[in-house]
Amino acid sequence: MSGGAPSLLYGRHPVRELLRSGGRPLEELLILGAGRGPALSEILGLASSRGVKISYRTREQLTAIAGSPHHQGVVARVAEAGYAILEDLLAIPAQRGEPAFFLALDQVQDPRNLGALLRTAEAVGVHGVVIPKHRAAGLTEGTAKAAMGAIEFIPVARESNLVAALEKLKKQGVWLIGSVVTGGTILWEVDLRGPICLVLGGEEHGLRPLVARTCDLLVTLPMRGRIGSLNVAGAGAVLCYEVLHQRGVGREKDLDFEKSKN
Repeated sequence: MSGGAPSLLYGRHPVRELLRSGGRPLEELLILGAGRGPALSEILGLASSRGVKISYRTREQLTAIAGSPHHQGVVARVAEAGYAILEDLLAIPAQRGEPAFFLALDQVQDPRNLGALLRTAEAVGVHGVVIPKHRAAGLTEGTAKAAMGAIEFIPVARESNLVAALEKLKKQGVWLIGSVVTGGTILWEVDLRGPICLVLGGEEHGLRPLVARTCDLLVTLPMRGRIGSLNVAGAGAVLCYEVLHQRGVGREKDLDFEKSKN
């Protein structure tokens, strides 16, 4: 993993997940000096157990430091989130004994969308995310905030040439499934149980033509309402959960529940 200069992370959930993950180093925890509830007390305890430097501030001081009133009483000075190496991502499915499940994002530029996609990806067990180095959001403070802690758990590779990275995935037997607004195969009609990488396009123009041509298959979400499409974070969530559905994740619990009733 490669990192950068220290940055700020604020909000109870992102800071708590960072402390729980044992990942990026925390240089200092700035926390509300008075009126703390159970959530902030838990964060304080986690920071103390890790030997993190702790400073107490007023709510107004925290707002000034964070540049936002939505800090929820806690701000952390942390090392910038690092990027993984693509080859390391490729090794993860075999390590877990699972068919590959990757997510590639073609010039998603809004950090909030990237953060939301990372949160979904972590929730459904995606093995890694690939993003381009240029004209795309990266692992910034805004992304970390939107990811709500997921940025600490899911590896992200940042590649200068996204198409070349996708070709590497194909050589490893990974099928590239691109998402397009119209003209693709309806999602439910595609078998997603094998090794796959879902490829999503940016907010304005979707998949670039060369990226779309690199995909093995293009899929489309059916739309019955008046809105023509979902935004990339919403579409990504639907796609990811269809993979879980087809792979039978959660059915074991359903079967156990049925057995317990009989």
